[in-house]
Amino acid sequence: MTKTTSSAGLIDIISEHKGQRKKIWMLAVNDLIKKYKGSAMGPLWALIKPSFTLFILWFAFHVGIRGSGTVNGFPRFIFMLVGYVPWFFINEAIIGGSRSIRRNSQFVTKLSFPVSNIMTFSAISSLIVHAGMCVIMYAILVIAGYCPSLYNLQFFYYFILMFLFFLVLSWFTAPLSAFSKDFENLVNSVMTGLFWFSGVFWDTYSIENPVLRKIMYFNPINYFINGYRKSLLYNVSIFDSNYTTETIVFFAEFILIIFVGSHYYKKLRKILPDIL
Repeated sequence: MTKTTSSAGLIDIISEHKGQRKKIWMLAVNDLIKKYKGSAMGPLWALIKPSFTLFILWFAFHVGIRGSGTVNGFPRFIFMLVGYVPWFFINEAIIGGSRSIRRNSQFVTKLSFPVSNIMTFSAISSLIVHAGMCVIMYAILVIAGYCPSLYNLQFFYYFILMFLFFLVLSWFTAPLSAFSKDFENLVNSVMTGLFWFSGVFWDTYSIENPVLRKIMYFNPINYFINGYRKSLLYNVSIFDSNYTTETIVFFAEFILIIFVGSHYYKKLRKILPDIL
C-alpha cells in the first residue's frame, strides 16, 4: 500500500460525495424503509427490537436478579444501558457496512453512480435508528436522576466520531466483502467475540493488570462505549489527562483506517461490477 494510492483513494471518495447530500439522505431513508418492507409498523421495528432487549435487561437485573449489585457505583442496568445503546449501532454499522455493496449491487453496475455513497447512506440509515435509541436512553437517565449535566454535551463528540469511524471502516470491509464471501462471514463470526471483548457489560478500566488495561485501548469500540459513559454517567472531561493515552491510540488507529480504507476502495472499485 503506497501513500500516493491511499491519498488518491481518499480524494476520489471526497469528490464522489460532492453535491450528493440530498440523494444520500433520500437513499438512507429508503434503505431503512426497505429493511422493514411488508411489516405494518415499518421502520419502527428498528426501535422496537433493541428497546425490547433493553426491557429484558431491565427486568432481569432490576426485578429478577435483585442482587446484581452495582458497577462503579451505578445500578448494573444503568451501566449496561449506556454501553448497550452504542453497541447496537456499532454492531449494525460493522455488519451492515460490510454487506452494503453486495446488498446494493444494482448501484455498482451503474458506472455513473458514486459507489462510496453506498457505504455512506447505509451508515446514515443505522445512525437514524441510533439517534432514536439515544433519545430513549437519555429519557431513562433523566428519569433515573443521572442527567442532565453539562458533560452530556460531550455525547455529540462521541456520536459524530463513532459514525465517522465506522463509515471509514466500511470503505475497507464493504469492497472486500463484495470480493470475498468468506471475508463477510469472517466479519459476522468475530462480532460475538468483539461483544464480550468490549466493555458493554463490564468496566474495561477496572482491569488490575496495567499492561492488559492498556491493551484494551487498542479496541476502538471501548473508546466509544467508555466515552458515552464519561459523558452521561461519570461526568469526566474528554481532555482528562488520565485518558490521554487512550485518545492518542484511538486517533492513530482512526488515521490508519482512513488510509487503509481509501486504498482498498481505490484498488477494488473498478473490478466490483465484474465481481457482482
